[in-house]
Amino acid sequence: MQKQQVFYIHGGESFEKHEDFLDRLKTASLWHLPEQSAFGNGKKWTATLAEDLGEDYEVIMPPMPNKQNAKFIEWKIWFERHFEFLNENVILIGCSLGAMFLAKYFSEGEMPFKPKVIILMAGAYRLPGFSDKDCGEFLVEPDKASPIKDKASKIVIIHSKDDPVVPYEHGETLAKAIPEAEFITFDNKNHFLIEDFSELLAKIRLFAKTQ
Repeated sequence: MQKQQVFYIHGGESFEKHEDFLDRLKTASLWHLPEQSAFGNGKKWTATLAEDLGEDYEVIMPPMPNKQNAKFIEWKIWFERHFEFLNENVILIGCSLGAMFLAKYFSEGEMPFKPKVIILMAGAYRLPGFSDKDCGEFLVEPDKASPIKDKASKIVIIHSKDDPVVPYEHGETLAKAIPEAEFITFDNKNHFLIEDFSELLAKIRLFAKTQ
């Protein structure tokens, strides 16, 4: 039996100006150090995703290029390199910059096949009053992201109301622009930098059973 593929694209940052990137390096919180993490013990659910889902799943988590100062074209090339290894039942998950990448990618084009599900978590979009210096060329207007609804059998948008990185308004606005999408809201999952995300595991297992 063919394993259910889950393809996860992590977050990152992107800067239009190199000077902004250098400033970020000088001031960014060192979240990778447990004693400096603003989100618990620094452990994240993605570290055990493959183990938690089990041997019936094939979890692919590519390290996207230069995540501290990502460029859309580089991520696009790297993403497309994986197409020959994916099947049309794949569940695509993008978190933070990963969600923004998928939203923009599918606003401009499509994969050679139709994935089963696209899940967009904690993504930022081009909204009035939101500075795009931390998102570079990854930002897309919610309305322009709406073609994604035709690029997969199901679209899911996930956002937490207490997200300190990307305001909840971004997920809410995208959901309004794509009414066909399922919009899942949490109250206390921050930027999904959490150790346990059993709710997402349950959703993935549910989607895996769907034809």
